[in-house]
Amino acid sequence: MTSLPEPTAPSSRGAIDLTSLQHHAPEPVDDYPTGPAWVRTANTQNFPEIVALSQQVPVVVSLGGPRSDVSLQLDGLLARAVNARGGKFVLATVDAEAEAAIAQAFRVTQVPAVVALINGQPVPMFQGMVEPEHIDSLLDELQGLALQNGVVGEAQPIPAPGTPADLPAPLPPLHQAALDALAAGDLDGAEAAYRKALAEKPNDDDAAVGLARVQLQQRTAGADLNVARAAAAADPDDLQAQLAVADLDMLGGHVEDAFARLVSFIGRSAGEEKEAARGRLIELYSVTGTTDERVVASRQKLARVLF
Repeated sequence: MTSLPEPTAPSSRGAIDLTSLQHHAPEPVDDYPTGPAWVRTANTQNFPEIVALSQQVPVVVSLGGPRSDVSLQLDGLLARAVNARGGKFVLATVDAEAEAAIAQAFRVTQVPAVVALINGQPVPMFQGMVEPEHIDSLLDELQGLALQNGVVGEAQPIPAPGTPADLPAPLPPLHQAALDALAAGDLDGAEAAYRKALAEKPNDDDAAVGLARVQLQQRTAGADLNVARAAAAADPDDLQAQLAVADLDMLGGHVEDAFARLVSFIGRSAGEEKEAARGRLIELYSVTGTTDERVVASRQKLARVLF
């Protein structure tokens, strides 16, 4: 049996404390949805591959038990939420009783328990059940943390059991080069790789999203959120102050807040400042992906203030 690598404790900057979201179990949910899926079963044999996958996208690891109704309900909720993100996350489900080595590696003492992996590092999330409406905000926070740590890829759907392949296809070389640069903290190198990919293939949507995320990191490097918020509150009509807070909200996973701030500014401004804010908003749409339901809703609000 392949030995399981011991996860390294994440820094305090990386830990997400979501224990306040714990609640009683909700009503039972239906089984996993049909269609493309980003859910796989983890065991000690394939876990090193799952750890490696966390360098590309955040991996949500759900440790439960097949005889636990709460675990099954939670896995169903997580699967729906992860699949709805279309490759921004992968869910790995673990039978903690059968795969005790994985549970021990994460120091899990009760199930269900959920831990994320970002760049191979564990991020404690919660134990027990959460209300269904909290799962999307949980994933938003996790996506923001992944972005801060340079994990900005997109996974391909995972084939159902019995199909020839069980892992996402390898990334194109320039995409992999960008991710390698991000892992090394080289934002300029990542930007160059994505720009080269777009020069070779202008309709490369994944490269466009990657570039938008890298540029977001570049704009927010060294920024102080409290200082930025104070400046924006002091002068709601200061374009640069509003752009700075929108960027930081986006980086922190507060996607709807970032969109709403800029839509509101666009609605009360004119001329070059209005166009600059609209341009930044379009860039932020690219960070999330233009098919994201929050982007669709924001575009509708933008249309109302523009026309």
